[in-house]
Amino acid sequence: MAEQNGNEQQVKRKKYHKPLNFNIGMVIFVVIGAYILYCLVAYLRSNPVAGYEVKIGSLTSPATYEGLIIRNEEVINSPNAGYVNYYAREGEKMACGDLVYSVDGSGELAELLKTAGDGANSMSDEDFHQIRDEIVTFAKDFNNRKFYPVYDFKYNLQGTTLKLSNLNVLNSIDYINTGRIGNSVQMNNAPKAGYVVFSTDGYENTLSQDITVDDFKKEHYEKKQFVNNELVAAGDPVYKIIGSENWDVIIQTDEQTAQALKEQGTVNVKFLKTQNTCYASTDVVKHGEGTFVILSFRSYVSTFATDRFINIEIMTEEKTGLKIPNTAIVEKEFFLIPEEFGTVLDENSDTATFGIQTYNDKGQLLTKYYDLEVYEKKDGYYYIDAPEIELGTVLVKTDSSETFAASRKGTLIGVYNINKGYADFRQITIAYQNEEYSIVTPNSNYGLRAYDYIVLNASSVKDDDMVYQKMAK
Repeated sequence: MAEQNGNEQQVKRKKYHKPLNFNIGMVIFVVIGAYILYCLVAYLRSNPVAGYEVKIGSLTSPATYEGLIIRNEEVINSPNAGYVNYYAREGEKMACGDLVYSVDGSGELAELLKTAGDGANSMSDEDFHQIRDEIVTFAKDFNNRKFYPVYDFKYNLQGTTLKLSNLNVLNSIDYINTGRIGNSVQMNNAPKAGYVVFSTDGYENTLSQDITVDDFKKEHYEKKQFVNNELVAAGDPVYKIIGSENWDVIIQTDEQTAQALKEQGTVNVKFLKTQNTCYASTDVVKHGEGTFVILSFRSYVSTFATDRFINIEIMTEEKTGLKIPNTAIVEKEFFLIPEEFGTVLDENSDTATFGIQTYNDKGQLLTKYYDLEVYEKKDGYYYIDAPEIELGTVLVKTDSSETFAASRKGTLIGVYNINKGYADFRQITIAYQNEEYSIVTPNSNYGLRAYDYIVLNASSVKDDDMVYQKMAK
């Protein structure tokens, strides 16, 4: 009995389970670590977008033209037949009565010059400098797509060396004074002061006011180069003389540009051949379908004495505004919504309220109102790009039953603003543009402002892309 009581008094034992210890701090640490890891992986897999800070800047606005040179030129003809020998340097200014060339009817002078030239015939430093400058200028302007200037260079160089040689030989012999060549050689002097040029091209008697479009067609241009020992007939042209420091460059432009240049009166011109600049007065003439601007100069006529066509830059006034790189500019399409279908509560805001027709779950027609971003207001339309408006979306005019179905689209030029960390299109108005940068009108409605951050390369993002920004230097 005692044993039974002892068994009944035994206590039933249960297995003890350790309670779960929930550490909130550890959970937060794991969550933060996972988020940091996700951001790191996302950043490494992303392509960081280069940003650009918009600042006030300026650009000059040069315009490049090919001009036609018109000068006071007089062609000099040979009084008799024979072989021509020149003793003046091309482009050199001669006084009235200076020796320019001779005409040898018998050929004796050519032989005497050749015989004298077989001896010591050295050129001065000035002579070598002239030849070197011609070679350097040709090499600088040479274009392998335009081969015809090579022939001009060849004739110019041959003519220059022969004339320099003839001049030096003539200065060292006295055949003319001793009469050893008789009366077969006629020495000819400059009839007036001016710069001598040993070529003609048919433009010598052309006036600036008479220029036509055909005068600019180079396929019709032909230049006759005069060289030493060439046989000429009596009355043939042998050289021309530029008798005035005044000269004109004629350029072709549209009427608007021509009028603007005329109103300026004086413009600064850069000659691309020499990089020199010079001021010119302006005038405008029209012939047929052509509009021409006459740029008149009073210096540098000798520098371009052998040229008929010349490349120039006209430096117009400086443009100031927001300076942005052209790579940041993008063109985007928008729906055009009539202004009367939008309500603007604040004129300084870039949003407007639009009523859009929609259907509820029961199929009932309703009008919902949305505040949508306006990118531009122009010609009676709002430029809208929002998911609420698609092709065929029906909009309702406020306080009216009149409707409008979205279908017409237009484009705007702009940049992607990234002030808020995502690519947000902003419309711009370009005041001036060159090959690298544009000047944009500042503080325009719905537009760009100074110190905004934009995407440097607009092709690297799309609308509303999140931007991992790195600043461009």
